[in-house]
Amino acid sequence: MAADDTYPNFNPALAAAACGILVALTSLTGALAPPGDWYAALNRPPGTPPDVAFPIAWTLLYIAMAVAAWRVWRARGPGREVALFVLQLALNALWMPVAFGAHALGWALLVIVVLWLAVAATTAAFWRADRLAGLLFAIYLAWVSYAVYLNAGLFWLN
Repeated sequence: MAADDTYPNFNPALAAAACGILVALTSLTGALAPPGDWYAALNRPPGTPPDVAFPIAWTLLYIAMAVAAWRVWRARGPGREVALFVLQLALNALWMPVAFGAHALGWALLVIVVLWLAVAATTAAFWRADRLAGLLFAIYLAWVSYAVYLNAGLFWLN
């Protein structure tokens, strides 16, 4: 994106802080509802990664999401694309308490399918606004697709 493609009145520090804070708050839901012993006792579907992979993957994804949102805010301002970003963050934040806090894998499957739809819509919107942001979100969409499989497997096997 060229410098002259920046949204009028764009405040990079404000946008970076807002994106970073929103993503950081979302990531905290993992601390509020950790998987714990309940999750360890579940039958897991084939292809489930080791537990250590999840915090690594999610940290990288959250950084990518914040960068993508910042780039789109820079290109388009705080409009429809940023609203979709916030919607998918809210659904992302909801999944951990439903799955691991309430132990409700069926409801968590519903949440993650709706999350997948929101991430797909955000990916498409981000792609139109900024190709790199769209690519970063496409990677996130791939991970959420995998997470849908894992959630469905946990639900069916338990």
